[in-house]
Amino acid sequence: MKDRVSKWLFETGAVRVCPEGKPFWYTSGRIGPFYVNTHFLFGSEQKANDLLKHIDGVMADKLACSADMEARVLANLAEDAIFAGVIEAMTEKISSEVDLSLVDAISGGERRDWFFSLAVAHKLGKPHLTLFKDMEAVLYLGSGLAPVADMPEPGQSKTVTSLKGLNFLHVADLITTASSYERAWVPAIRKLGGEMPWSLVVVDRLQGGGECLSALGVRSLALTEIKAELFESAVREGVLDASRLGLVLAYMSDPEGAMGRFVAENPSFLAEALAGDEKTAARARLCLAGGFYS
Repeated sequence: MKDRVSKWLFETGAVRVCPEGKPFWYTSGRIGPFYVNTHFLFGSEQKANDLLKHIDGVMADKLACSADMEARVLANLAEDAIFAGVIEAMTEKISSEVDLSLVDAISGGERRDWFFSLAVAHKLGKPHLTLFKDMEAVLYLGSGLAPVADMPEPGQSKTVTSLKGLNFLHVADLITTASSYERAWVPAIRKLGGEMPWSLVVVDRLQGGGECLSALGVRSLALTEIKAELFESAVREGVLDASRLGLVLAYMSDPEGAMGRFVAENPSFLAEALAGDEKTAARARLCLAGGFYS
């Protein structure tokens, strides 16, 4: 399963490795050899960005947006083989790791979680808790599902006043430090009396998120992790050129050291960035101000 997910990540550009000798500039002012945009697994960057734009247009109506989004997600599930494969892998992971009889509903947070959480809820026949950044929550029962006691009618949503006694499995695209869980998703469910015993993400960046969830009492599951094996698998699958693997592996071992050596060995890189477009130049100035790689 990990090899399949790895291949799809690279095929859709959800993981993108820089051209040889041209690491990416990150918003922090640091540089690195890859980007991770897990929501591109919706099928492509364009399809993912189109859905985000659509969500922005319908999200204000909190009681109507879940059904609207579900319709788009399920239409794509029926036509896009990669997205369908990812959702199948997620449901298989849940079924093999979690007793489904203990899961009352699937939750997903604004906005990229919804790409995956609504589809997983539909496939598992579970209600969906749509969580918003302002910590409001809406319960939705997918269209075509069997009626569930104390839940909305199929295809309908209702505002949540209590989640007492309910257990949620949260589905998300990506986990880094788990700041959204700590700040919003777990507190939003608990203040209404519910619990989140489990979380499943497509990609764990291994930046402390799993440990944070553990401290919150949440079991953290992931289809794959950002580590050397992911990129080595991509080379084996023929979706990553082996010549670009070296810088990635060096970065995985020692991010600051690897990028520091790159800057020292390529003195024109920083000068070219400072003379480049405003976005790149601004990040290069952040690099200098922060004293990175000095």
